Amino acid sequence: MMNFSRIGWQEARAMLAEYGEDGVHIVDVRDEGAYEAGHVENAIHLSGSNVAEFVQTADPDKPVLVYCYHGNSSQSAAAYLAEQGFDAAFSIDGGYETYHDKLTV
Repeated sequence: MMNFSRIGWQEARAMLAEYGEDGVHIVDVRDEGAYEAGHVENAIHLSGSNVAEFVQTADPDKPVLVYCYHGNSSQSAAAYLAEQGFDAAFSIDGGYETYHDKLTV
């Protein structure tokens, strides 16, 4: 069974710097209104309506950085993506509300 890892924003930022924007998937699992109000640059809004399409079309070899509001819901989403075959799924501790300004490269 595949598993996910929990990382902080500093680690997520370093991973983004290392792999570049095209080398990772950044996934926002907050509600659509929150995503529309502001999200990490290049983040994909993932919800029940598009998760199957993401799983089918996204490159499972790229790391997936998942964030939510505070770092709780992202753990379930990262675990699900790991179960779907994503080799490196990461839940970002703290979520968007606390650390949204720390991901810019």
